[in-house]
Amino acid sequence: MKNDHVLIIGAGLCGTLLAIRMAQRGYHITLCEKRPDMRRTDLAAGRSINLALSNRGLKALKLVDLENIVRDECIPMHGRMIHTLTGEQFLSKYSGRPNEYINSVSRSGLNIALLNAAETYDNIDLRFDMNCSHVDLKNARATFNRSIDIQADVIIGTDGAGSVVRRGMMSHTTELLFNYSQDFLRHGYKELTIPPAANKAYRIEKNALHIWPRGNFMIIALPNLDGSFTVTMFHPYGGDYGFDALDTREKVKQFFEEQFPDLPPHAPTLLDDYFTNPVGTLGTIRCYPWQAFGKALIMGDAAHAIVPFYGQGMNASFEDVTVFDGILDKHEGDWKRVFTEFQDTRQPDANAIAELAVDNFHEMRDHVANPVFLKKRQLEMQLEQTFPDYYSKYSLVTFNENLSYAEARNKGRRQDEILMNLCENHDGKEWDLKRIVELMG
Repeated sequence: MKNDHVLIIGAGLCGTLLAIRMAQRGYHITLCEKRPDMRRTDLAAGRSINLALSNRGLKALKLVDLENIVRDECIPMHGRMIHTLTGEQFLSKYSGRPNEYINSVSRSGLNIALLNAAETYDNIDLRFDMNCSHVDLKNARATFNRSIDIQADVIIGTDGAGSVVRRGMMSHTTELLFNYSQDFLRHGYKELTIPPAANKAYRIEKNALHIWPRGNFMIIALPNLDGSFTVTMFHPYGGDYGFDALDTREKVKQFFEEQFPDLPPHAPTLLDDYFTNPVGTLGTIRCYPWQAFGKALIMGDAAHAIVPFYGQGMNASFEDVTVFDGILDKHEGDWKRVFTEFQDTRQPDANAIAELAVDNFHEMRDHVANPVFLKKRQLEMQLEQTFPDYYSKYSLVTFNENLSYAEARNKGRRQDEILMNLCENHDGKEWDLKRIVELMG
């Protein structure tokens, strides 16, 4: 056991995983969460977008010996099932390699599994209903519920997009030269539900991420273990069909029948869900630095919240833990050096996946049913099936966990530009796959 006391603020996915890993390394951990214990409290409906767990996240779970436990809670998704306006469906696979797929997992189910694991460590003090009201960054002290002070050697804020620890850094803007930005999409999201059939069967294909792309808006659906699907409506606020205009049951019913005709038969509670569940915001948060005075650090959404369209938000936060652990291996005992190297290593990758997530929003909404884009995906499948070392941009990000996000973005964008040009000008002849790989270097 080490003498250092680490206070982690935020017991969501990133914070709980970090606490487990730090406890395994022998630190004394206090893990504080402002919400009640989700294992004993019903979660508010309407904000539980399912997560797409892929290789980077699985690598972090393997680090703490939880990969197999979590895999039991997952449903493999081998590709995007595209639903056209006329009700036709076709599957666009994620990879040409059969062993590469993403996994649908419940956010709350995964968090509960991590909390259960954290509770088994004697050197983790897990506290709920602890609302952090102030952080003294220079002295690594935090105040909770306006009256409870906790002193530590260092503080790590994993308290999400509304991070109190990050706000504490912003109060030292001049000393830290702290930069901060938030960019919101002009779209929000609303959760809907496809319940299981009477016999708990799946009403639509189980092993796929379903997308209804409609240009300026879209709907996606991810499977759950109980036969249901968590359905998320990504939609503009304004315009003739925006959230603001869809304000009566008659309007909403007509809208879905016109734009998503194959969905209402599977969603008997659609109208009730629409008017019961709130509209959530979608935004990107960037900031720098991530550490203050060698005493405090932020990671996960507190440092780099992104929109959910690459399925990498949780995976990126979990990868933070993997990267942080590797830096601890090199510089353990020197917190300032650990924190500084972590932020300077990780921030370029956080910016890269933030950009890619916004790009993928436009791709999923506008392009997944485009004939040229479909031809490009078919070509990428052939390349991945033929050349084991070739990865599409999506595969570089999602399945190549040893490549940084920044490298994946740069390489993937070069490949995309070449492939799109080839597909736009394709004369229908058989592809010279070897020549194409050579073109991409």
